[in-house]
Amino acid sequence: RRVLFRSILADEPTSALDPISSQYIEQKFLELKNDYTIVLVTHILRQARRIADYVVFMYLGEVIEQGDVHEIFENPKMEKTKLYLGGTFN
Repeated sequence: RRVLFRSILADEPTSALDPISSQYIEQKFLELKNDYTIVLVTHILRQARRIADYVVFMYLGEVIEQGDVHEIFENPKMEKTKLYLGGTFN
């Protein structure tokens, strides 16, 4: 039996867009995520929090922390994640 994975890879899809266009793209992702796996790279924390189910925080090419979006944003385990989310370093 063959299983097909339908996915969308999006690297900073709303970078340098106006808020209305960004909102439109985010809405499309929310619609599409019912039928596709979406891998979204973003530096916009609010955007990740709004549309992600699962997040991976990377720093200098290394995975620092990963998990459910609410767990990572509300209760990060790793110090680097805490510092990044708190705006201490970027």
